[in-house]
Amino acid sequence: MHAELILNEAMMRESWIYILANPVKRGYVNLPQHWRYSSAANYEGLMGLMVIDV
Repeated sequence: MHAELILNEAMMRESWIYILANPVKRGYVNLPQHWRYSSAANYEGLMGLMVIDV
């Protein structure tokens, strides 16, 4: 993997979706919000490990 410059919101969204999908692709969880270390739960209205502003 290499560093990639994020130039706009579309690229940011694409990167975020890619990161959230990794544990699902690897078969660790069925849904991104089930991954303990993901912020996906927060965006679903659930409580994650950390409090974040959504």
